[in-house]
Amino acid sequence: MADIPTIGVEEEFLLVDPESGAPLPRNRDVADHAAQLGLDLQLELTSCQIETATDVAHTADELNTSLVRLRRTAADAADQAGARLLAAGLPPTLPHDFPITDTPRYRDIGDRFGMIAHEQGICGCHVHVAVPDRDAAVAVSNRLRPWLPALLALTANSAIYRNADTGHSSWRSVLWARWPSAGPPPHFDSAAEYDAAVQMLVQSEVIRDDGMVYWDVRPSADFPTVEIRVADVPATVGETVLLAALARAAVMTALAEEDRGYPQPTVDAWTLKAAYWKAARDGLDGHGVDLRSNTAAPVQTLLQNLVDWVRPALEVAGDEDLVHRSLTAVVEHGNGAMRQRRAWRRRHDMRDVLAVVADATLEF
Repeated sequence: MADIPTIGVEEEFLLVDPESGAPLPRNRDVADHAAQLGLDLQLELTSCQIETATDVAHTADELNTSLVRLRRTAADAADQAGARLLAAGLPPTLPHDFPITDTPRYRDIGDRFGMIAHEQGICGCHVHVAVPDRDAAVAVSNRLRPWLPALLALTANSAIYRNADTGHSSWRSVLWARWPSAGPPPHFDSAAEYDAAVQMLVQSEVIRDDGMVYWDVRPSADFPTVEIRVADVPATVGETVLLAALARAAVMTALAEEDRGYPQPTVDAWTLKAAYWKAARDGLDGHGVDLRSNTAAPVQTLLQNLVDWVRPALEVAGDEDLVHRSLTAVVEHGNGAMRQRRAWRRRHDMRDVLAVVADATLEF
C-alpha cells in the first residue's frame, strides 16, 4: 500500500433565522464576524450559505479537531450576525427563491441558469484526498463510481424541505441533479479526455467555467487531489470524519488496484442513475442497488461491502476502529435524514426539526 495520503474537507452550511428557520441572506455579515474571530469563510452561490475548509490533515484526529474548531467558530460568527448555523443539505423551510451572492461570477451564474441557481440553499460536503497526478485522479474516479450511492445514503441529510417530508432522505441530491454537470461522473480513460469534455462544456456554454464541473468525483481544479463531492453536508462532525476516512481508504484502494493492473469496473449509466435515486430515496435505513451484481441489497450491507473492500487501507491509515465505531453509532442513532424525520413526525412542527438539526451541527 502506498504512503497514506493527506485529506481535507469543505463543508457548506445554511444561515437561518433562529426563530422561524427561514434562510437569512447574511453570509457577508457572518464572514466579517468570522474574520474577527480568525476564520476565513467562503461565500457560496446564495447569500444564505457559507463554506468552511479544513487545513490539510494527516490523520482522522487532526481532521476532527479542525472540523470542531470550524463549526464552533462559524456558529459563533453566525450568532453574532443574528443567524443560526445549520448543517443540513437543504433548509427545512424557505422562501420562494434565494438572493444570489453579489459577486460578478455568481450574478452571471444566476442570469444564465435562472431558477436552477435561484432555488438553491443546497449544502454538500467535499472530501479532498491527495493523489499523485491528474491521470491518477481520473482512474480513481472510475473505480469509485460503484460506491458513490452508498456514501450518499450514509450521509443523507435533507429529508425535510418546504415544511414537508419530501419522501426522500437526500432531496438535495435530487435537486442538485438539475445542473447540467452534476451527479454521477462519466467514465473517462485519461485526464486528457476529461479535460476535453470540460472544454466542450465551457465552449458550448453548458457551464460558465471549469469551476462548474459538479460531478460527484472529479480531479480538483486547485489542488493535487481527487475531490469526492457526493455527500449531503453530514449532520455531525463525527459523520463527516467517518465519510472522510472511508473516502481516503477508497482512494487508497483504488490507487492500489490501478497499480496492480486490476480491470476498472464497468457500470452502466442507467444502473448508476437508478442506484443514486434509490440511495437518495431510502437513505441509510432502506435498500439500495449493489452495482457489482446489479441486485437489490440493504444499504447497511452495501456499506459493509464498502468497508470490506477498503479494509486493508483502513488498517494502514489507522482508521479501522474509528470507522467501525462511527458506523455502528450512525446505524444505531440514525443519520441526519433520520433525525430530521423523527423530529418532524412527532407533531409536524418545524421548530422540532430546527432544534434537532442545530443540536447535531454542534454535536462534538
